[in-house]
Amino acid sequence: MTLPKHPEPLTLPKHKPDTGPLHQHTNDNGLLFIFPGTPIGVRKALSSVLGALRFLNLSTEESGTVELVLAEVMNNIVEHAYAGNPDGRIELHITPTDRGLLCKVRDDGHPMPDKDVPIGNGTLPDCEIKDLPEGGFGWFLIRDLARDIEYNRSDKKNQLSFRISVGLSEFQIN
Repeated sequence: MTLPKHPEPLTLPKHKPDTGPLHQHTNDNGLLFIFPGTPIGVRKALSSVLGALRFLNLSTEESGTVELVLAEVMNNIVEHAYAGNPDGRIELHITPTDRGLLCKVRDDGHPMPDKDVPIGNGTLPDCEIKDLPEGGFGWFLIRDLARDIEYNRSDKKNQLSFRISVGLSEFQIN
């Protein structure tokens, strides 16, 4: 799948805390977003990503899946990898293919526990919604909605790669 070419990369003004993507670039290899590792940075990046993917004509459900997986992954980076570091940056590279969206997310925050992707907890405790415990459900959702999940840590950098099976015909297998 070939992405439409833009005349030049979009470069936003110098970084200020909690501004949107520092850099957004589109080429034949996909989309690249570099943004602050903050809650507001993630929200603005998600909006930019969904806007940039409009050309794929994803269904509402597919767009929701992309947004949910990316939000869970990137918010985990903000909350855990960059805990105590408001100056962290997140790099998101998305390549549309005939197998879905190939995603690579990089950061230089703390490594994942045990240097492996958490399993996640898919069991909801028997309690009121307001009393639900924090944690575990995000990784359960990511594992349920994404494929080919791989994590590695090299040169003090984390890289998580995965595929989101969207934009496929109903007869293709995830």
